[in-house]
Amino acid sequence: QVQLVESGGGLVQAGGSLRISCAASGRTNSIYAMGWFRQGPGKAREFVAVVNWSGSSTRYADSVKGRFTISRDNAKDTAYLQMNSLKPEDTAVYYCAASRFWNTYSNSQAYDYWGQGTQVTVSS
Repeated sequence: QVQLVESGGGLVQAGGSLRISCAASGRTNSIYAMGWFRQGPGKAREFVAVVNWSGSSTRYADSVKGRFTISRDNAKDTAYLQMNSLKPEDTAVYYCAASRFWNTYSNSQAYDYWGQGTQVTVSS
């Protein structure tokens, strides 16, 4: 089993920055990819970004490319999402997820473990 705990969400003005974290515990050696998803009000959950175990490969949704950066620190079993140039449409609950696989990284069904979510609100 793997437990994921997100932190760092909050309220920020449009154009601002925020970094959210995801701390993993348990059988973390079973994790290959760590991803971030988000679910805005009245919207379906959507893929945001993913990083592989070594941090050498990352992928992003087109909507956040160039503004968000995902990274991970294996010494701390923690993944991060640095969010810059935030827009009101980035407002959502952000979920951290862990998967044993890479090729299906944008599919939420491929993730075995999920955090409880952290709220990010961007005011205009």
